[in-house]
This record gives sequence, structure tokens and C-alpha cells, in this order.
Amino acid sequence: MFRTQQQFITQDLAKKMVFLTGPRQVGKTYLAQEIAKGFQKSVYLNYDYFEDRDIIKNAGWLLDTELLILDELHKMEGWKNYLKGVYDTKPGNLKITVTGSARLDMLRRSGDSMAGRFFNHRLNPFSLVELPGNAEKNLERLITRGGFPEPYLAETEDEANRWRMQYVDGLIRNDILDFEKIHDFKAIQLTLEMLRHRVGSSLSFTSLARDIHCSPNTIKRYVEILEALFIIFRITPYHRNIARSLLKEPKIYFYDTGMVKGDEGVRFENLVACCLLKHLNAIEDYEGKRAELKYLRTKEKKEVDFALVVEDRPISLVETKLSDVTVSPTLKYFNRKYGFSAIQVIKNLRQERISDLVELRKGVNFLKTLKL
Repeated sequence: MFRTQQQFITQDLAKKMVFLTGPRQVGKTYLAQEIAKGFQKSVYLNYDYFEDRDIIKNAGWLLDTELLILDELHKMEGWKNYLKGVYDTKPGNLKITVTGSARLDMLRRSGDSMAGRFFNHRLNPFSLVELPGNAEKNLERLITRGGFPEPYLAETEDEANRWRMQYVDGLIRNDILDFEKIHDFKAIQLTLEMLRHRVGSSLSFTSLARDIHCSPNTIKRYVEILEALFIIFRITPYHRNIARSLLKEPKIYFYDTGMVKGDEGVRFENLVACCLLKHLNAIEDYEGKRAELKYLRTKEKKEVDFALVVEDRPISLVETKLSDVTVSPTLKYFNRKYGFSAIQVIKNLRQERISDLVELRKGVNFLKTLKL
């Protein structure tokens, strides 16, 4: 499956290192190896393999290597300083790609000594714009299977479900230990299970803590870990005062729409959230503009599902509906009061139109217009 980002990564390799980050099994290694086909001499080294580990530690690849792909490097002690040294002393012909998940994404945000030496590319699950063939059928499959390659391409629903169960269990039992020692796996699994039923709703750590019988701070830490592992992402209300926004209750969505427990409308909302996040990641990674996915909520409880915020200003408001063609009063309110562009995305819509300055867009058509 061709990934749109391949061309951007190839271009950036001529300038700096490329960090390819994102959830596990989203296709980072596959994409890196597809890019390697454009080089005469490439080397793929995975720190999990003992033979590769020795080559990495000793910088033992051949001098005529054109592309070096380093996978799972974050498991190596002192890997940041190691990578900085490799990059600063590399021959001019060597291009470097580093693939990874949570640890590399944390480095991207940490602003340490690697600054100025790499471009970051975030690889997310499939979006509708990436998929060839019948868009309507692809949309239905994304809603039920999610956009991770293996379950999306699986021959049966049972195969997709088996992948999902093993995937999440493996992340919780193995990768969580990379963050801190957590012995109560049952509590974090219960937290995850309850979040699957609360997609798109404001999340109260206190309420969730009561249900799981632990402290709100513990729940907050669990949510942070699940977010760092790219299982969930949270969005906070937009406010010009960022500190006030961070104090508001977040909403939770899953990178894997197939994990969502809810009706078709909730799953459609989750899929739109994933596609919007991917769209904004592309604006940030490839246009160099600060871009965030937020939502709007006033003290009077007027709420809009999503606000696309670029350079600290909403460029568009998006409300999702399964079949309701009645224009959202809240969209009309924000459009009239602040002039924000307003779009109501409806999965089952016969005819697109504008009503009260709000665009009513068919789900499949709207999602096809997004970047990546």
C-alpha cells in the first residue's frame, strides 16, 4: 500500500535525518523499507536483534551505505547522544532514517540537543484519502476495522479482532514498562476498557477514578501512558488563554477506530477525529505551521465536536452527524458570533448544500479533501 508521505520523506532525507514516528504496527518499517528501494545501498538495523545491536553500537555499517535505517533505537541506553554523534560525523553520502513510537515522539517535543538535526514525520493509520478503490466501501471498512494496515486488510472480521486483542495486550504488558513500573495491569486494562465506551464525551478523571476504585492522579497517569503509546489521543477545548484550556476536561479518541465501543455515529466521529488529526499533523510537519485539534465549549454548554486550530486561530469548525441534516444551532452560533468557517459532516447525506452559512458535507467527500 503506497503511503503519501513517502515522497516528502525522500525529499527531507537529502537535508537532515528523518524521524518516522507513530503507533506500533502502523507501517513505519514497511514505509522505510519502501523508501530504501530508491537507494542502491541501504542497511536496515533493528536494535531488538542481537546481531544488529553489535553493528549499531560499533557503527559497523559499510562506508558506501547510502541509507541507514535504525529501528527501535530508543531502547539503547544513551541513544540520543549516540545518534547525535553518528549524524555529526557521518560521510556526506549517508542518509539516516530513525523509526520508532513513543520515545521518539517524546524527543520531538523535548527540544534537546538533537534540535536542528532532523525532520519529523508522523505516520498515522490509513485515512480515506490514501486508499484506492471505492471510497464508500473504504469508508465503511475504516469505521468497522480502523485504519491500521493489518486489521484493515484482514480477510475476515475475526482476524481483525484477533489482531486487535493481541496488539493492545502486548502494548500494555510490554511497552508500558518502558515508562514506569506498573504492577496493577488489571487497573490500566479496566481504564482502557472504560475509555472505549466514552469516546467523544468529556472525560472526568474523578468520575473514572470512582468507577475503577483508585485515585484521580493514578487515572490521569494511566491516560498519559495510553496516549504516549499512541492508543488514544485527547483534545482539549480551544481558548485563547492556553492555561485555561488545559484545565478544561478533555475528550478522548482512539487511533484505532475499531476499538471504539459505541454506535455507528460514535465510530464515525472517532474516524473523523483521526483523519482531522492526521490532516493537522501534515500541516505542521510539511508547512511548518503550528496546528492542533481542539473542540469548542462555552460556559453555557454550547459545544462543537472539533475546531481545527492553525497558528492559534480556528480555521474551521466541524460537527459530525450520522444522518441528521438539521443544521447544528451551535455551529450557526459560532459562525455568526465569531465568523468561524462551519462545516457539518454527515455520513449519510444525499445532497450537499449551504444552509445559514453552514456547509453540509457528505462524509466521504469531506474526508477525501483532507491532507494525507
